[in-house]
Amino acid sequence: MLRTVQLILPALIPSWNFFDVIAPSPRIEYQLLDDASKPCGDWQAFRPRPDNISLLTMLRRLIWNPHWNASLFLVSCAERLSQDITPEHSAREILTRMKRDLKAETDAPQFRFRLVFIHREDEALAQDILYTSAPEPLA
Repeated sequence: MLRTVQLILPALIPSWNFFDVIAPSPRIEYQLLDDASKPCGDWQAFRPRPDNISLLTMLRRLIWNPHWNASLFLVSCAERLSQDITPEHSAREILTRMKRDLKAETDAPQFRFRLVFIHREDEALAQDILYTSAPEPLA
């Protein structure tokens, strides 16, 4: 019984020492493209966070929030892609999930995504684009 408690305890009370560094997290943006791979609009944030949520929604999300868990997986894929750790797998996972979401929202034939790091330089916000994918069909 004691061994079982020792195995479960780290899952219930996590250690916060697993962060190597605290750095900006990449944001995923997408751009819709026409048949000739020309942009149909500006870059847009993929799965943007809501500006505010109700207290009831916040409490419900403490228990059940699969959409946020999927978004966290995308962020970890974006981090691995920007650090050149499993780049093919990470790009494929991001593209697969983006296709699924964008097919339901638009009828554009193609899209591409990029990874953007936003950081502060003195008083202004600056952004670095670390990765831009090739055009990908939505069909």
